[in-house]
Order: sequence, then C-alpha cells, then structure tokens
Amino acid sequence: MPTAAHAQLRVSRLAAALPVHRAFHWLHLHQPQLRMWLLELLTIPAPPFGESARAQWFLDRFQSLGLTNVHLDQAGNALAELSSADAAPNGPVTLLSAHLDTVFPPGTPTTPSETGSRILAPGACDNAAGLTALLGLAAALRHANITPPTPILFAANVGEEGEGDLRGMRHLFFEGPYRDRIRAAIALDGAGTGPVVTRALGSRRFRLTVTGPGGHSWTDAGAPNPILLLAHALSALATVPLPNVPRTTLNIGQVSGGTSINSIPESATALLDLRSTDAAQLQATESDLRTTLAPHPVLIEVIGDRPAANLPDDSPLLRTLRAVDRHLSLRTELRIGSTDANIPLSQSIPALAIGTGGTGGGIHTLAEWYDPTGRELALRRILLTLLATLPSA
Repeated sequence: MPTAAHAQLRVSRLAAALPVHRAFHWLHLHQPQLRMWLLELLTIPAPPFGESARAQWFLDRFQSLGLTNVHLDQAGNALAELSSADAAPNGPVTLLSAHLDTVFPPGTPTTPSETGSRILAPGACDNAAGLTALLGLAAALRHANITPPTPILFAANVGEEGEGDLRGMRHLFFEGPYRDRIRAAIALDGAGTGPVVTRALGSRRFRLTVTGPGGHSWTDAGAPNPILLLAHALSALATVPLPNVPRTTLNIGQVSGGTSINSIPESATALLDLRSTDAAQLQATESDLRTTLAPHPVLIEVIGDRPAANLPDDSPLLRTLRAVDRHLSLRTELRIGSTDANIPLSQSIPALAIGTGGTGGGIHTLAEWYDPTGRELALRRILLTLLATLPSA
C-alpha cells in the first residue's frame, strides 16, 4: 500500500504534467460553457423515476465530447467511457458519476432565472452542479488528450433521491455489465470545495398502512377507523430508544388517508425514515420498531434501504485526496451523508462523494440556488484525485 509520501509525490508529478495543465487550462477558459450547460439541463425536468429526457440529453453531450461506448443501461443511467486503445476489454474501471434526478415531483416549474452570478431553479445545486462538473471534467480530459491507463466510466445516473433508493447505483454495482469491474467510485454532488462524504449514513424507510371497511361517519359509527388506529401506532413509536452514540434518528415524514370529513376512511398510511451512522444499530432499532408495532394492526413495507458504511482512514483513495488537498492548500473536511457512495462503500469498494465548487442554498426547496463563482479550484481537485486514483492497466 502506498504511503502518504508516495501519494504526495504522485500528485505533485501529475500536477506538473503538461497534459494535466492543458486540462486545467480548459477548465479555466470554459467556465461560461459549464454555466450554459447548467442552464440548459435545468430546463429538462428530472423528477423521481422521470429522468429519461435528461438522460438522453447527456447521451448527446457524451457523444459530442467524443467519449466511447455511449449508451443507456437498463436502469436508465446514461453511460460513456474514456479509455485507451490497449485497455483490457473487461478490465477494471474507475467510476465518475453525478445523479440526474431531483426531489421535485412532475409538474414543478424548473426554468432557471439568474440574479447576478446566482442561478435560481429547483435542482440548481442538487444536482445540476454535479452534472455540469461531470461534463466539464470529461471535456477537459478529452481536450488534453489524456488517455487513462484504465478506463474512466462516466455515469449520469438515476435514482439517488428519496424513494429512488439509489437504484441507478444498485444496477451498476449489482446487475449491469460493470458490476465486477468498478475498482473505485467518485460521486459528484452539489457545491463546496472542502467537504467530502466518506461515511455513508444508513437508512431504512417504511410505509405503514392500516385498512378498514370504511363507511359513513354517522350511519357506520363505531367501525374501525384506520386513521385513529394508525395514530395509536405512531404514538407508540415515541417509546423506541434512539441512542445518541451511534447517532440514530426516526422521523414520521408523511401521514395520509381518508376522503372527506364525514367518511370513515378505508385506509391510512404513514411514511417513516430511520437513520443511523452504524449498520448494526440501524438493524437493532428496526427490530425495536417492529416489536413496538407488533400489537397494532399495521402493515409494514420497506420502501428504502441505504446501507451504512465508511471509507477506512487508511484507504488509498482517502490518502490520495489528502495529498491533493495538501498540494492545492485545501482543508480536507470529512463528512457523513446519504449519497450514491453508500452502495460502493457497503461493498468495500473505495468511494466518496465530493462537492463540485461554488456555493448553493435552499437545497430541496423551490428557492434553491447555485453560484458557480470560483468552482475551478474544486474541479482541479476532482481531476487530480481521479487521475491519481486510476490503477495501472
């Protein structure tokens, strides 16, 4: 395993190489191009399970940049490769990805507006920022004629948000033709230059349902009322122990049911989000949740499962990132989060999720905004980390 000194030497040599300087120069000159891409892709809605139009837009961009093996996989991920002619056909690849989807439902207005350097639109930061970084890095590598020793797999993937449940990543790592080939993964997500997610926050999500015969509030009075039964069950969840260490949370995010004020509902549902920084604790708390709900007439369905995991402190990928940050005089800010990196980390594949520069706010609201000012440094950081991570052919 390479030492920190070896990692630092490799990063310094890469940063001094003429092709890498050409890639940096492209990023410096083409910030307006990245902004144009961002504005254009924001006009294409990508609600949960509705990312196909934006995926097609990415296929067209990948094709125009001269990437190879441009295609849409069975999950809907837009994929392309940057490879050398002598790369092994089924050899290792390094994944660079950004998620296509937003949290906003179909029909949400997405046309962006601009106020100074800020771009305002739902999804402008999460994740139009990451998506344009994906294109910018591909374009810079192509402009510099950098041919990696092993292929870089570019993915504009589906299903990162909400009930998408990381389905795009699950397909890449468990079902698709790349499932046994990915050796490391870098997910581009949102704004920021210092923060990087190396700990995967685990979650289990549930739909609770209570049903009954329904009826008229007067003539059928006394019939079981699913809303009341569900309310009793939800109240009981207040007794489920939630430790501070490892931090574990339980949230009831949505309750629905009934058709009118004078009708006894036929059903009632609630959506629950259980999270923990520790996989064993997540399992233990779920067991407590199920035990607590057992006396109640509640159907429990699992609608989301994001595994908890972490990138080890001695991982070569983390050592490389720290070397890059020292070279660029950046502070490495390790964070925990629920991202596309959850899947590879849970499979012991080195992975992280990283910000793509600039600043943003109002995430997951209609007032979301992104300001790409100064993002060039973050893109250099990602480019150096990617190149220094590539294994030998």
